[in-house]
Amino acid sequence: MEQLPVFYNVKGRKVVVTGGGTVAARRTEISLRSGAHVTVFAESLSDEFLEFRGRADLTHVTRAPVLDDLTDAVIAFGASEDEAIDGALYKLTRKAGVPANIADVPEQCDFIMASIVDRSPLVIAVSSSGTAPILSRMIRARLETMLPASYGRLAEFAGQFRELVAHKLSSGLARRKFWERTIYGPTADLVLAGDETRAEQQLRSELHAMVREEEGRPIGQVFLVGAGPGDPDLLTFRALRLMQLADVVVHDRLIGEGVLNLVRRDAERVYVGKRPRDHTLPQEEISQLLVRLAKEGKRVLRLKGGDPFIFGRGGEEIETLAAEGVPFQVVPGITAASGCSSYAGIPLTHRDHAQSCVFVTAHGRDGVIDLDWTSLLRPRQTVAIYMGLGSLDTVTGEFIARGADRDLPAAIVDNGTRANQQVITGTLGTIAELAASAQVKGPALVIIGTVVSLRDQLQWFEGETSNPNLAERSISTELLI
Repeated sequence: MEQLPVFYNVKGRKVVVTGGGTVAARRTEISLRSGAHVTVFAESLSDEFLEFRGRADLTHVTRAPVLDDLTDAVIAFGASEDEAIDGALYKLTRKAGVPANIADVPEQCDFIMASIVDRSPLVIAVSSSGTAPILSRMIRARLETMLPASYGRLAEFAGQFRELVAHKLSSGLARRKFWERTIYGPTADLVLAGDETRAEQQLRSELHAMVREEEGRPIGQVFLVGAGPGDPDLLTFRALRLMQLADVVVHDRLIGEGVLNLVRRDAERVYVGKRPRDHTLPQEEISQLLVRLAKEGKRVLRLKGGDPFIFGRGGEEIETLAAEGVPFQVVPGITAASGCSSYAGIPLTHRDHAQSCVFVTAHGRDGVIDLDWTSLLRPRQTVAIYMGLGSLDTVTGEFIARGADRDLPAAIVDNGTRANQQVITGTLGTIAELAASAQVKGPALVIIGTVVSLRDQLQWFEGETSNPNLAERSISTELLI
């Protein structure tokens, strides 16, 4: 993020604008709408200022500004589109210590003007940090169609009861839960429908119930959510909704920043990442941590890479929750085999190659590999191996020792679906050496089967870089396979 997004209070304060044309009129308009007192310096004002003339909060001065004119100003806009005039204003702002925005001169902008979606008092600003203003306006236009004008009314309605709620509910956690129930529940529906009388009745009823609930210190809840293989675009809508409701997020190392950035900003984060033979917390302690946090009344987001029920030990965690009487929800995610193979251009099944697919993990209890090799060696079958990178020599050796063809196609998808995705293709006899040569670090998925031969024809995902041999980098994230 190149710039700090802020909403600046200019109500009742002085804003300086140079210019009397279109750009100056727009800067004046947005400043007046924000409650500022605007002083415009221009020889004359165009017809676009007609709607503002006569206002007590607008002053027109027909000369160029001087240093004293910036006294008590909070911001200044150079909007005359005349390099000399606006440049002179910028020099004055340097002396006065006033933040400036000189139109179309990025190096003379202490701040930039975002594209605005106005549902006052709800305001959304979209910015590309000045790199692609057309894109910002396009996104704003889409948001305009998505957000009803009545959302502003809902924000005003909620604001009327903030002091009452703060008085009735002593803890910040209880207040947050109450407002989330209000915004997501029937109270908001009634406001959006225009029935504020019934909405107030509903709000007061829910507030009374929340007061009783707070006094009883209710147990919290755990959301066991699959975050998919890494690309944030692969999250489910339900996962995104619960990520915004959580008070604390417990996550492992397979969760990238792109996904974590979608969690509510003020949620507490607890890292319990595990690497082979290097566990930050043992699994049993992670499960007990979830129980403890929930019994403190918190909504706990247990965020796991891939799908929590496919080699994610989610079943063990909710066994503990169930035994302790802690409520929980489970949200499935796209598992590594599905996500990584899709982004690598390797179908797991194909009429001409494989009529079945087997998911296995090469990491067993206490690190011991214990696979049913007979079932894995069946013809016309794809084998997707999770957590197989560290034992790739052993796994491929076992396949070959039991009669598998050394030339059977094999692939490794490293950091699948992420921007640094790397795909290495080879055979059972060469894939381990190729992985070592490419210094693959994981998380990685191993795919064995003739479907791998389709990659050159079906690959579609272009990553940031490509390996001149058989490796190629892509875009996304996922689970160690």
